[in-house]
Amino acid sequence: MSNFGDRLRELRKLNKITQKQLSIDIHISERGVQSYESNEKKPGLDVLIALSDYFNVSLDYLAGLSDNPKINK
Repeated sequence: MSNFGDRLRELRKLNKITQKQLSIDIHISERGVQSYESNEKKPGLDVLIALSDYFNVSLDYLAGLSDNPKINK
């Protein structure tokens, strides 16, 4: 399974979104996005939820705990 930084980068690139645009859209710094993608820092729960909602994927998928991106309802 992939780690969080790899998943975030993959989702961002699949959606053709720059680090700058993602940072603007979810209200974090561009450096924060860079740090998450390079696995220098781990996001807090609030950022994880924002990213999950933004990309419409499960928290488990984002965290690398599941290979299924779908949200179970």
